[in-house]
Amino acid sequence: MVLPTARHRRSCQNLPRHRHPNGSPSMVTPTIETPVVSDTRHVIVWRFPEPVFILSSAPVGGGLSVVNWICNVGVTSTFCDPGIDHHAHQVADALDLDGGGATFFTAADVRLAQHATVGGVAVDATVGVTRATWAADTEEAWVPWSPGTINMVVQVPVPLEPSAAVNAVITATEAKVQAFIEAGVPGTGTATDAVAICWPPGPDSAPYGGPRSPWGARLARAAHAAVAAGLSESRPERAVSFGEFQK
Repeated sequence: MVLPTARHRRSCQNLPRHRHPNGSPSMVTPTIETPVVSDTRHVIVWRFPEPVFILSSAPVGGGLSVVNWICNVGVTSTFCDPGIDHHAHQVADALDLDGGGATFFTAADVRLAQHATVGGVAVDATVGVTRATWAADTEEAWVPWSPGTINMVVQVPVPLEPSAAVNAVITATEAKVQAFIEAGVPGTGTATDAVAICWPPGPDSAPYGGPRSPWGARLARAAHAAVAAGLSESRPERAVSFGEFQK
């Protein structure tokens, strides 16, 4: 999905720079920005100097595509579903974002985003678990869409086969669930968690992204570390009945 060209760049605050093990920058450093848009608190923005491939479950601009930017928008807890497309356009315009992009939403404070890098794979996660739930719950357990509380943006520094990107989504999700189990959180996530896997174009694509593949293993450790740090920061309530599953 291509969002309109924006006009007004806002001041920003750099997050920790992502670097490849050889010391040269290989990842985009996201920034925290504050656009003047209603129901918006702060936004994490990834601006890629060259378009990258992305596979994501972002509610606006999700799917398999090529993007110039990603936004993780911190909104108020009362933000509602019917406004997400229009809101994404407003944010993109306010932040002067050109070309195609993907937009996430979260009611968590994006200024508390957790960062982890393992072997060149970088993960940034906003983590909140006020509405943790089980993936396989009762039929009546559905809830209407609300701003996702756990959003992960994963940057892999090498090209990926499409199937490896799907593997990577699964691996990141499994790592998140592992962090939940270890923290004693009663659930596998929230009902609206989202993830993005980003990778550069190029030859010699990595064929696998599972947890025992070279890049998948690094991704898993980085995703686990970021989510675990976020859970520790948010200090969720512990469920006694869930203790038997903790490692």
